[in-house]
Amino acid sequence: MPSDSAANPDRTANLDGGLLLARIMLSALFLVSGYFKLMAVERTTGYFAGLGMPVPGVMVWVAILAELGLPVLLLLGIRARWVALALCLFTLITAATGHRFWGIDAAAQFPQYVAQLTQFLKNLGIAGGFLLLALIGPGRYAMDRRG
Repeated sequence: MPSDSAANPDRTANLDGGLLLARIMLSALFLVSGYFKLMAVERTTGYFAGLGMPVPGVMVWVAILAELGLPVLLLLGIRARWVALALCLFTLITAATGHRFWGIDAAAQFPQYVAQLTQFLKNLGIAGGFLLLALIGPGRYAMDRRG
């Protein structure tokens, strides 16, 4: 049986509007989150310190730059495949550092356990969306169509 790509060499030809919408939807969360971090740098630094992150005062700026800069590039479609991969990795790192459900006693703190598990899985799904975008590309509505 031939693959879809063999039957349609330009797999994204009919998906361009959907790929643009996906880029907008995936970027929105990070732009808002980066904005809130920027408006509360000290509070976010304290949160990062509480998570045990090394050099939280530096990591907060790495997070802010990643959450504001990378989504803008993705929205514009500049090096979109590489940016999507970077955001996929960033999202996986935030899942592993910020939503450590495995360190919570599920019997004693079930609501907290479920909340962190849900947030972890949400990040996993978002990372999957970024990975899919990296594999497919940004579509026609991108400044850099090479992705």
